[in-house]
Amino acid sequence: MATENLVHPQRLRQMSFFFLLVFLFVFLFLQMTTFLPAFLGAITFYMVLRKPMDNLVEKRKWKKGLAAGFLLFISFLIVLVPIWVMINMLSGRIGEVVQNSDKIMAAITATVSNLEQKFDIELLSAKDTGKVTSAVAASLPGILGATFNTVTSILIMYFILYFMLVAHKRLEAWVYSFLPLKDNNVEFMGTEFKSLVISNALGIPLVAILQGIVGLICYLLLGVNDVWFWFIFTCIASMIPFVGAALAYVPLSLILFSQDQNIKGIIMLIYGFGVIGTVDNVFRFMLQKKMGDVHPLITVFGVIIGIKLFGFIGLIFGPILISMFILLVKIYMNEFVEKRTPVQEQLKA
Repeated sequence: MATENLVHPQRLRQMSFFFLLVFLFVFLFLQMTTFLPAFLGAITFYMVLRKPMDNLVEKRKWKKGLAAGFLLFISFLIVLVPIWVMINMLSGRIGEVVQNSDKIMAAITATVSNLEQKFDIELLSAKDTGKVTSAVAASLPGILGATFNTVTSILIMYFILYFMLVAHKRLEAWVYSFLPLKDNNVEFMGTEFKSLVISNALGIPLVAILQGIVGLICYLLLGVNDVWFWFIFTCIASMIPFVGAALAYVPLSLILFSQDQNIKGIIMLIYGFGVIGTVDNVFRFMLQKKMGDVHPLITVFGVIIGIKLFGFIGLIFGPILISMFILLVKIYMNEFVEKRTPVQEQLKA
């Protein structure tokens, strides 16, 4: 009787080995968290470039290494060059703000004071000004650091992506063999995962660029200075939850008011809230038919979590992580949980 309660030696070895694997996985994961954005980026690009890779290798008979290198070069021209230009422009501006933060805050305070006197309203108190100054001083160096981390993550991402593309069939076969799921759930996971990656990785930046172009039209017509800087800033701001592109066109309108260009300032505000601030809903509706539906709450919370975890590129990877989690929950429910009978049918029975 006592021997029946003892753990079988084979079972004991299995449990010991399992806990060893879990320990090593957690240890390695904690050590490699800095590479997580690069890994997510490699998966994202892999989903987009996998089909072109097959076309080059199977139809055009290119060598795998040459095909992968060509696709990386094309993606570099399409993705990395614009990102490099944007980072270079923003870094220069941020550096100027850091070096002249006191002068800039003094100018902003003077501008706000003039507006308050002109329109007899209170926009910013001295206490609020001190909070803004402290927040700007604390956040700008972090933005510069995030810029450097973004460049590093992109380089590591391309290194991982190259080997994923070259050995993509063996990689997929390996993943398929180790997934403890039914075949139909594996197929469902692959289809849904590709859809969510494309929806987030392509949909969010594309909507931001389109919204920036809508703002650019107004900036050009109003003769705004540094129009391309404001275009890039609008694209980035449109991906930020809650405030969105208002983070660009509201300060720009205040600058126009401070320069005694009241008509242009009013036009900027009306066009900003009436067109720039609402046109993103139209673009999202149009793109959802092509790329899949991404709930706005996933985008909002994904961006908040992503920026906290990954910095600037978290604007893209945050929503992907939340979408992946929801997808895994669906697969778990389909794999292991029996569907409940609806209450209406139970009452009928």
